[in-house]
Amino acid sequence: MSNPLAAGSLTGKRALVTGSSRGIGADTVRYLAEAGARVVVNYRNKEKRALQLVSAIEAAGGEAIAVGADLTDPASLDAMFARVRESLGGLDVLVMNASGGMESGMAEDYALKLNRDAQVQLLTSALPLMAPGSRVVFVTSHQAHFIRTTETMPEYLPVALSKRAGEDALREMLPKLEAAGVEFVVVSGDMIEGTITATLLERSNPGAISSRKESAGKLYNVAEFAAEVASAAVDPVPADHTRYVGDTSDFAPLS
Repeated sequence: MSNPLAAGSLTGKRALVTGSSRGIGADTVRYLAEAGARVVVNYRNKEKRALQLVSAIEAAGGEAIAVGADLTDPASLDAMFARVRESLGGLDVLVMNASGGMESGMAEDYALKLNRDAQVQLLTSALPLMAPGSRVVFVTSHQAHFIRTTETMPEYLPVALSKRAGEDALREMLPKLEAAGVEFVVVSGDMIEGTITATLLERSNPGAISSRKESAGKLYNVAEFAAEVASAAVDPVPADHTRYVGDTSDFAPLS
């Protein structure tokens, strides 16, 4: 997948992508770096992958640092932003990509803690580093964005509900963002082939992804969806702050 951003279009910009040691986040941070941004590769426990990505970006002529942080831990979050402030001086782009809730061995409230509470704290902590004209991009799924009007797979329901709760909580911060001159965009996409979520869903509900692909006609792969996320960091903000990726005809519109 070619980079949707023009070379040099983000020169002088600073970007943080959460959950960017692999998958959608990794491709997103790579696109931003290739466009000239100095980037932060954030990871929770995949340090080796994060460092490999930093090395690849640097080898291609870009600038990157890897910063580990558990977004559900306030102290860890504070340490991450202290490192960002020290290394970059501020942020122009924050891509809120990290999410979860289907992992095994986590507490019952983990999905809500990560997908809502941690996202609010993440944005609250980032705002002091963001000047007017900066951009926040929140990544979600159609299954979560439309959960109030369209049912989803039972296995995905806790994630969908918590992701929607997170989106709602972030939208409640819009007046504060607008007062600070910070732009906000939600990127909503269908299930993405090749992601951890898709793999876990297929494992717990064999045939779920192929069935969704048949219904939708096409599912984006990781690189294709990441290109849309990267584009959302620079393209004009939609009127309703939502950038839809892929077909939404199977989802009842929100009132």
